[in-house]
Amino acid sequence: MAEAANNETGQTKPRKVKYRKSKASWNPAMQAVPIPGIRRMVNMAATMKDVIHLSIGQPDLPTPKHIIDAYIDALNAGQTGYTMDAGLPELLVALRDYYGKRYNRRLTRDNILITSGATEAMYLAISATSAPGRQFIVTDPSFLLYAPLIRMNGGEVKFVPTRAENNHQLDPDEVIRAMGARTFALILNNPNNPTGAVYPRSTVETILEECAYRGVQVYADEVYDHLIFDDDDFASVLNCSMDLDNIMCISSFSKTYSMAGLRVGWVISSQAAIKSLRRYHMFTTSVANTPSQFAGVAALTGDQQCVKDMVDIYRERRDKVVELIDQTPYLTGYKPGGAFFAFPDLPPHVDGSDLSLRMLKETGVCVVPGDAFGEHCTNAVRISFSTTCEKLEEAFDRIIPWMAKQQF
Repeated sequence: MAEAANNETGQTKPRKVKYRKSKASWNPAMQAVPIPGIRRMVNMAATMKDVIHLSIGQPDLPTPKHIIDAYIDALNAGQTGYTMDAGLPELLVALRDYYGKRYNRRLTRDNILITSGATEAMYLAISATSAPGRQFIVTDPSFLLYAPLIRMNGGEVKFVPTRAENNHQLDPDEVIRAMGARTFALILNNPNNPTGAVYPRSTVETILEECAYRGVQVYADEVYDHLIFDDDDFASVLNCSMDLDNIMCISSFSKTYSMAGLRVGWVISSQAAIKSLRRYHMFTTSVANTPSQFAGVAALTGDQQCVKDMVDIYRERRDKVVELIDQTPYLTGYKPGGAFFAFPDLPPHVDGSDLSLRMLKETGVCVVPGDAFGEHCTNAVRISFSTTCEKLEEAFDRIIPWMAKQQF
C-alpha cells in the first residue's frame, strides 16, 4: 500500500490506491463474432424441465457399429500419435477413390486435406483468403459460421436472400447480378443449413460457369450431400465444374455417418490450394483426430446400407414436419429437399427471436430464431427434425394450440 507524507507531523501514513480491473485486450475483429442464437436458446432450455429440442443441428441416430469398431481397433492398436499433416494416407486414398467413383472425377491424394471437421476446413479456406476489399457473396439465410469469419478477416459480406415462398431456392440470375468488381468469392452451401434447400444441377452449373468466367472463388459446403430426399442426382461442385482451380469443396463424416463428435472433415481443391492450406493447417490444429481418421476409412469402404437407412428415416421425418407445419397457424412452410431442417416463415412483422423465447418459456419447445442465420430472415424459425416422429408430434401438440392463441 502506498504511503503519503502528513503535512503537520512530517510522518507518513498509508494511502489507499484504487486499482482498475484489467480488461482483456481482445482483437477488435472479435466484435464480428455474434452471440449465437442457437446457444442462447439451448442455454436457456438447459435451466428448464420437460423441454423438447427442435434446435440442435446434429444427427440423433447412432453411429454405425463397424465405424465404432474401427475407432476402438485403432485405439487398441496404439494409433494415438500424429498422422501426416495432410491426413492419414489410408483415408486420403479412400476419399480419392470414393469421390472419384461417385462423381467420375480424377483426383489424387494431393487434392485432399483432412481437417478437424468441416468447421476447420471452412475456417482455413475463409481466413486464409478474406481480406479488406474482397467481397464474399453469401445466401441469406446461411450457416452462422461464414459471415463472422469473413468480417473478422476484413472481408465484406454481400447477401443474396432466399425465400420460403420459393422453397428457399437460390436464383442464379440474382447471384450473378450481385457480382461486381470487388466480388472475390461465393459460398455455396448445398444442401443448405438452415433451409434444407437442395439446389438443382442447372442452378449450380450456371453459377459455377459465371464464377469460372469472372475468376470468382467458390467455397462449397457440402456436409449434407448424402441427406437428399427426392433426387439421387446431387449436383456437387465436383461434378459440375470443369476444373478445381477456383473450387474448394468441403465436407465431413459428421452428418452422413452420424460422427459429429469424432471431428473429421476435408477440403478437396487444386493441388496448389491444398499445398497452401496444409501449411496453414499445421499452425491451427496440426492434424485431425487419428483414431477418428481410421473410423473414417471404415465409413467410406464399408457397407453403405447404413447411409441409405438413415436417409429413409430422415425422409419420413421430413414428411412429418412438413405436414405439421402446414397445420400450424401463422407458419408458412415448404418442402425441404435435404439436410434435417425446415425454415418456415412467420408473418412479416413478427420477430422470430421474441417468438422463439416466448415459445420456449410457455410450451417447452426449443427452436432457433431466424436472426441467427442472417439479416433478412428475422421473421422465421429453424426447426430441426433430427428427432423421432413421436417427438415431432409431441412438440407440435404444444406448438399448434399456442400459436393459435397469438395475436399477430
